[in-house]
Amino acid sequence: MKWKIPLFKIYQDDDDIQSVTNIIKNGSHWADGREIQLFENEISQYLGRKYAVTFNSGTSALHTLLLAHGIKNNDEIIVPSFTFISTANAPLFVKAKPVFAEIEDKTYGLDPEDVKEKINPKTKAIIPIHYGGSPCLIRELKEIADDYNVLLIEDTAESLGAKIKDKKLGSFGDSAILSFCQNKVISTGEGGAVVTDSKEIYDKLKLIRSHGRLDAQDYFSSTNYMDYITLGYNFRMPTMCAALGLSQLKKIDSIIKMRRSNSSYLTKKLSKNGITIPKSPSDYYNVHQLFTIRIEEQRDELMEYMSNKGIMTKVYFSPVHLTHFYQKKLGYKIGDLPVTEKVSNQVLSLPMYPTLTKREMDYIAENIEKFLKVK
Repeated sequence: MKWKIPLFKIYQDDDDIQSVTNIIKNGSHWADGREIQLFENEISQYLGRKYAVTFNSGTSALHTLLLAHGIKNNDEIIVPSFTFISTANAPLFVKAKPVFAEIEDKTYGLDPEDVKEKINPKTKAIIPIHYGGSPCLIRELKEIADDYNVLLIEDTAESLGAKIKDKKLGSFGDSAILSFCQNKVISTGEGGAVVTDSKEIYDKLKLIRSHGRLDAQDYFSSTNYMDYITLGYNFRMPTMCAALGLSQLKKIDSIIKMRRSNSSYLTKKLSKNGITIPKSPSDYYNVHQLFTIRIEEQRDELMEYMSNKGIMTKVYFSPVHLTHFYQKKLGYKIGDLPVTEKVSNQVLSLPMYPTLTKREMDYIAENIEKFLKVK
């Protein structure tokens, strides 16, 4: 369908195009160029972490991170059900068990109180997400992780650049993952990264992402034998993606500024009865990767109405624990996570991107108001 207003548009400029063009014209090092290490250095500096390792997706990054941290068979990992499914799937990739905990109603992140209820001797890690560009209650979750001596792994896929006071998300946990998929704050098309302060984890990540190969030299430019010392995967980020990431990261502050400005404008336009717009705590800096409203009744009817007007909307997220797979695999059922299920039945994400115009936002708000008047 051709949308008048899509859910998102990728922000790009001539510098992005030139950065990729340069790699292609180089004629070599498309998979192992210097831009990969440069991008990793810039990411680690931006987030104030010692190390960053890039991957071909955020899912690969999380999978590898769990392997690097030694998560294994029968370990339990506490995750939200209100998330993209890869957060829950990653523990299964390493034969661990995802344990779904409730979310709270402020940020739609993991509820610290329910997390404490779910911790037991088998619990090895907590993986909170920062929903839609807003910090979750990460400080409270960190206290719990420290008290119970379990790992805190931040899923920062949607919230690069967000922070609490002056501390950026991705710097609270033992490690964190990022995503550069096309609808994120900055994008490499597909791509991801891990940030950490642990040299041991850093070294393991590099081995696992590249077949378990000990790369003392560049594999593609050397004729020397290189040993394989562990089981690994082909999870590397291509050079042209890293080059695009470097170009995008240079303008992340201006991209976030545009997102926050648009979010502020749309919030004012939508301050109507029947619509709830979540508000972050005062010391939270939201980058608005998503703009999500809540409507208590007729959410699906509003979604259809907006579609008929050419405005794309989407539900982020339907509960993972109620997917066919997790009901069959782990026995979850309706009613197991009532807050998650209630929120998931009421949320609707509206278009949000840096180049969204006031005219487009007016059109969005006008049609929501028309729907509410009719209904």
